[in-house]
Amino acid sequence: MVSWKRMFRKKNHHKALEKTTEKMEGAVRIPLPSMEHEETKQPPNMNDITWRIFRIMAEFVEGFQFLSESSREVTIFGSARALEGSRWYNEARTLGNILAEHGFTVITGGGPGIMEAANRGAFEKNGESIGLNIQLPTEQRTNPYVKRGRGFYYFFTRKVMLAASAQAYIYFPGGFGTLDECFEIITLIQTHKMQKTPVILIGKEYWGSLWAWIKTQALETQQAIAPKDLDLVHIVDTAEEAFAYIKNSEERTLF
Repeated sequence: MVSWKRMFRKKNHHKALEKTTEKMEGAVRIPLPSMEHEETKQPPNMNDITWRIFRIMAEFVEGFQFLSESSREVTIFGSARALEGSRWYNEARTLGNILAEHGFTVITGGGPGIMEAANRGAFEKNGESIGLNIQLPTEQRTNPYVKRGRGFYYFFTRKVMLAASAQAYIYFPGGFGTLDECFEIITLIQTHKMQKTPVILIGKEYWGSLWAWIKTQALETQQAIAPKDLDLVHIVDTAEEAFAYIKNSEERTLF
């Protein structure tokens, strides 16, 4: 025999489910950036998602239109924490000088550190200096050496723009963001989703130990990559060495 307490609990459980269903109707389970969580304070519904898709589309359209006005792009990555006067700041600035003198467009993430140094080098030689920045809660400043810039709300649209059309990709020592961008480009080339393009890692001490680990672990121990994959990058120590690989690179269309 079922007790009245159990029946009461069951009845109340059904009522609670009905209320929850009413509240959640039209809601969509989708991960949101933390900023949007703060804006909405509740799960997004399908209408919210639709407008968010349009916002993403607009960023892509505007981003590609912005890049279409440039040519001979070289994208430079590296730590936002590099200080003015440090070794890699100076080397990035020198590379910006050299690229501008030879008619290349310098593209960076538009922020401080290595990005500022590369833009500064191009700016000093009256070259094209572009910054593709990201809008953050604690806003990342656009460095003063960006001549033309574009701000992005979503990290992934900005990443696509940084990877879209450069004819060489340069990586100075940096953190997780630099490593993420580096391995993404290497993977796109490895899987033939992008034409073979110079990938240049500047800083033998920094990158050499990582590449040695990839050789011993990813290649020799795990057989997770092919021997030829190790040749997808060039590791150098100076701006001049990097430019030797850049100067004869071919201009490419988007992807």
